[in-house]
Amino acid sequence: EISPTAVPPVCKIMDYGKYLYELNKKMHEQRKHQKGTKIKEVKLRPRTDRHDYDFKKNHVVRFLDEGDKVKLVMVFRGREMAHANLGRQKLEKLIQEVADHGALEMRPFMEGRALIAVLAPKPQAGKRPAKADAAKSEADEAANA
Repeated sequence: EISPTAVPPVCKIMDYGKYLYELNKKMHEQRKHQKGTKIKEVKLRPRTDRHDYDFKKNHVVRFLDEGDKVKLVMVFRGREMAHANLGRQKLEKLIQEVADHGALEMRPFMEGRALIAVLAPKPQAGKRPAKADAAKSEADEAANA
């Protein structure tokens, strides 16, 4: 039916198979353009030195700013399991340091020899313009001024 309120009602004769094909094609295109959330994994150790810790922290911040979730994995080896509280403290410290970029989605829990926590980006994260877009908008503003 094209116009059901008209007198007499206006209808269009069409191939139902072709209609279903077009509908499926549109749905496929929509699914192709959707952006799914990615989970990035960052592995740490309880005895990770300061520079390596800072390096990994910067990766976590970058991933959260890009809008990705981050899975923090504190891996224990050998006798480190006897001092799991040190690893938990280091993981909690990292979570607090990146708190302004992301929120804790899953509290730290032990899974085998690993302590795992998941961080989710803040709602405004991932919606910032990319570097190329920012440079382009600055150039446009300069040209308009």
